[in-house]
Amino acid sequence: MPGTPGAEVPPPETTDTPARRLRGVPRQRHRTARELRAAARDTGTLAFVESPVQLLNVLEWAHTAQATGLTVVVLSPHDPMTRGQLRRMAELARDEGHTVRWEEARGGPTAPMRTIGGLTPLLRRARRVVIGDPFSRYVQLLLSLARARELVVVDDGTATMEFISQLARGEQLVRWHRNGSGRGARDLIFAPFSATARRRLTPAPEGGRRTVGLFSSMPVEAPPGVEVTTNEFAWTRGRFGPPRLTRAADIVGTSLVETGVVDTERYLAAVGSLARTHGATRYFAHRKESTEKLRRLVAETGLEIVRPDLPLELIARRGPIGRLIVSFPSTVVHTLPLALRGTEVKVAVCDIDPEWLTANASPRAQGFLDGVTGTARDVQRLPFTQPMAAG
Repeated sequence: MPGTPGAEVPPPETTDTPARRLRGVPRQRHRTARELRAAARDTGTLAFVESPVQLLNVLEWAHTAQATGLTVVVLSPHDPMTRGQLRRMAELARDEGHTVRWEEARGGPTAPMRTIGGLTPLLRRARRVVIGDPFSRYVQLLLSLARARELVVVDDGTATMEFISQLARGEQLVRWHRNGSGRGARDLIFAPFSATARRRLTPAPEGGRRTVGLFSSMPVEAPPGVEVTTNEFAWTRGRFGPPRLTRAADIVGTSLVETGVVDTERYLAAVGSLARTHGATRYFAHRKESTEKLRRLVAETGLEIVRPDLPLELIARRGPIGRLIVSFPSTVVHTLPLALRGTEVKVAVCDIDPEWLTANASPRAQGFLDGVTGTARDVQRLPFTQPMAAG
């Protein structure tokens, strides 16, 4: 039944349009009994995802690793936009022959214990665990129960860069935009699980039985013992596109305001300036952007707001998409050039002026954002001192 924890089909959302077959995705062919039995036997890989991008990168990893018949566990969040995109991605995962187990992991005070209890048998049997967010307390808790000798981390966007840096330095796993000591009441409660997760994600000494892999499109220098596989977005390019290109530019939104990093007024002014300079007509909203901020963007810039029902890499590959895509420092400045390889689309990134940062921004924020921009390949850089410079 929809809504039942552990159901293979995610529950419908009243806030979204009904699920539909996606354009550009071939219908799943009828598999033979032998193929079905083979897929059923490959139950040793268990993947945990909490966002659409994580699920996309699990599919990319499975394609690259030629892994079939995964069990993908969606630890569903509350946010309606995220849930909607996850439903679309779950459809694609099922089309690839994977099992999707939808968990209402945050559906009330008893949900976490119910979810963990239901997943424990799978965790104990899994030979390989794939995770999308090593910073997630939920994932850290689940890792403490896992017996798998093989762990794989797939990209959760630019957070992967910070994860690898902290892992190499042996530091506590803390998200880059968090401002504080990390010693609050909840931090202290979860500290043992976080420490266990960090140990599990640290490669075993040479000759050890535990292996740690990273599947990433980010420019990272992994510590010794971590096997890195590059995410080339081969699955995305094979399933979608090439896209039809429009004459106008598109702007990619960010949740830097919502996370308390960038001042709202500064952000709105920067978006307006970029729209006028590059002739942009559409603004692809981040799934976490607030409705109030988007209303102001429409009123002050005249941009059309697009709420994507899939990760932007798939939206751009499906098209139509602008010949120029302008973004602030974010994951897409690394992933879109890969997903759009072979097309005429150009990606540009606008730096974040230090004066745009809020008083509550983490001391690490500016350095991290500069690193995201500075390491991006095959993009045009738009310094904040010259936001009006046309491409």
